[in-house]
Amino acid sequence: MKHLVLILTLLLSATFVTTGPAWAVLPDEVLDDPVLEERAREISKGLRCLVCQNESIDESNAPLARDLRIVVRERLVAGDTNEEVVEFIVERYGEFALLNPTTDGWNQLLWWAGPAMFLIALLMGALYVRGRASAPVVEDKGLSDSEQERLNKILND
Repeated sequence: MKHLVLILTLLLSATFVTTGPAWAVLPDEVLDDPVLEERAREISKGLRCLVCQNESIDESNAPLARDLRIVVRERLVAGDTNEEVVEFIVERYGEFALLNPTTDGWNQLLWWAGPAMFLIALLMGALYVRGRASAPVVEDKGLSDSEQERLNKILND
């Protein structure tokens, strides 16, 4: 039994080691210049596939991702810097095309909204607990004689 568990563990480990990200760059997209190709791969890893939405265009097999990879390579061959290529894509598709959106301008509101809401919830919780602790204790006086008679009448009927 121990050997079976060991074998299954090794097979499972080998599966995870050998199944890394499947790069979707096709041979006809690869640039002849290895330096430009490396720059294109780095840029592509930071751009979101607009179809898959949580994959980079470097990993996606979607036709739009392929088109974006080609545009990135064309811009690099034309002499653009990495920043200019990213700006070109962002101008056309918005910041949604970035896997890691910027943290300036209006985006700061989104970045700080979560922690701010958490702090507000903590403050409200603390105030509630504090208010409950200082609330006067109400003693249970039980039923009055007339209420007890009425309850007995209802239960006996």
